[in-house]
Amino acid sequence: MSAALVIMAAGMGSRFGGLKQAEPVSSDGRSIPDFSVYDAKKAGFDKVVFILRDDMKEDFIRLVGRRIEKQIDTEYVIQDTSSLPSGRKKPFGTAHAILCCRDAVKTPFAVINADDYYGKDAFFDIYRHLEKAGAGEYAMTAYKLKNTLSENGTVSRGICEVENGFLKKITEHTKISTDMSSDFNGNVIRLAPDTPVSMNLWGFTPDIFDELDEEFKVFMRSSDLMKDEFFIPSVVQNMIAKGTASVRVFECSSKWYGITYREDMAVIKNKIGEYISNGLYDQI
Repeated sequence: MSAALVIMAAGMGSRFGGLKQAEPVSSDGRSIPDFSVYDAKKAGFDKVVFILRDDMKEDFIRLVGRRIEKQIDTEYVIQDTSSLPSGRKKPFGTAHAILCCRDAVKTPFAVINADDYYGKDAFFDIYRHLEKAGAGEYAMTAYKLKNTLSENGTVSRGICEVENGFLKKITEHTKISTDMSSDFNGNVIRLAPDTPVSMNLWGFTPDIFDELDEEFKVFMRSSDLMKDEFFIPSVVQNMIAKGTASVRVFECSSKWYGITYREDMAVIKNKIGEYISNGLYDQI
């Protein structure tokens, strides 16, 4: 089965302070996307689509893309910013980013963040699901909250309610601390360590694009366009509520690694170095 890996790399990286999507995490200068593409290709994905901002495209292709192009069919999509109101620099969000790659993706596809390391097993789970998935039969990988935190500041996570292996509800929490407390709508909520959370590893069939298009029109009419974001979890939650989609949840007990703050670099460099030493990426 042909399937694409969509990598969202258009984020501003304001807390990191630079182009974290291309930051080297191995001694030979490779970045997280190098390892994600390697794992996804092993699972069966045969195309990668990078979603970028126009102002970063040249640097990203030079620093990362040229290596990836030698391994797999690669395409670049620019997240459209023409609808941003004057004064807003940040793109509209992850759901809008996916919508922007509609013309580049015609097959089932997985979505990941460029600055997150998910581990190889997650890609196999999603690919196997997509092999048999019909329209509206989506999937995601959930990690335990305690395995996704940064010691260097708060993080944003999609808090998931799972029932019989399927996603029942997902709620975006944007300020979760290392003690697993969340500042949610002005109230401090204590979350359980094993709470399943989304790290934006999704499996979709192409019908998602029609829903994204309709939801984005609603977003543009009803949101505060200076600060609101168009998130993937919001679209998926609406589809679940309407009964137009189901989301199979694959729960991963492994620790997630990612880059939110520059101080996170040391941890992921050490872990990637360990994986390389153990032969996990001996052919990359």
